[in-house]
Amino acid sequence: MEVFSIGVDLGGSNLRVGAFTVRGERLKLIAFPTNAASGPAAVIDSMCEAIRVVHEELVATHEFAGVGVGSPGPLSLPDGVLHQPPNLPGWDGVELRREITERLPWPVWVNSDANMAALAECRLGAGAEYGVDSLCMITLGTGVGGGIVLDGHLWHGLNGAAGEVGHGPLILNGPPCACGARGCLEVYASATAVVRRARELNLVAATEAHSDEAGTQLNAAKLAQMAEAGDAVARSIYEQAGHALGLGLANLVNTLNLPLYTIGGGVSAAWNLFAPRMFATLEEFSYVYRMSQPRDPNQYEAGKTHICRARLGSDAGLLGAAMLPLVPRPLPRA
Repeated sequence: MEVFSIGVDLGGSNLRVGAFTVRGERLKLIAFPTNAASGPAAVIDSMCEAIRVVHEELVATHEFAGVGVGSPGPLSLPDGVLHQPPNLPGWDGVELRREITERLPWPVWVNSDANMAALAECRLGAGAEYGVDSLCMITLGTGVGGGIVLDGHLWHGLNGAAGEVGHGPLILNGPPCACGARGCLEVYASATAVVRRARELNLVAATEAHSDEAGTQLNAAKLAQMAEAGDAVARSIYEQAGHALGLGLANLVNTLNLPLYTIGGGVSAAWNLFAPRMFATLEEFSYVYRMSQPRDPNQYEAGKTHICRARLGSDAGLLGAAMLPLVPRPLPRA
């Protein structure tokens, strides 16, 4: 009997519940608005009801491994307690894992959404494509997140806070960040950052959507369209983001010396706009990258440092959450 697990992608705007096999084959998907304003209890009730529906549909023909949940951070592990998550106002102190296990009779794992994306990319995305089991992933969305996978397993650090790459300071006395510091990568390379810069430069056409999470992503996509169409100011904003990413990557490459770094999230769709500047800055500021730079960045070369766009798109977080109950099992390689 084939094994399946259920993954949950808890976002500030939307909530998705999906069932997957160990190979990443999707068996079932339910998606609906999070309606975060209704409060944590109501959202968790809706989440658990969707999990029950998916489980009931598949359990007669499949072996069930458990439930994995990817949540906006920051959160402590392994208890899954949220700490002032900016994309879920009012959820500070919510014991997410306990709340779910009180409603469901199955094993439950909770982790950050960025960690989930990194795990999926390693096991089913770019890591599988390149044949490596260690990588660092940077997610460029409303904020900037990250996850580190070492030898096929997530690296959580002391209390689950490893991988907060968006809050590494790049510029002394730079713009203030939501984390309380200044000059972080997040204030230069997130969707929020590029839209804020567009507003400062009066690019009204790129800032017409609502200022919520979904609107911010839409505005960033509009700005990318303007840049692709030849708007010099819009292009300069993405080049600035690329420069910041290059600096952030230089720190990561010099510190971690991993074979692969992937970049995902909604802003990564503008790869062609920011990647050239990103690679140029990385080469300038990372001697480790210069000594291990591949001859062709699009081709895997053993012993070299590779940076690529993530392969799994918007499904990465959901897939990674579903992988959590399956991680102890051997991963088939097709």
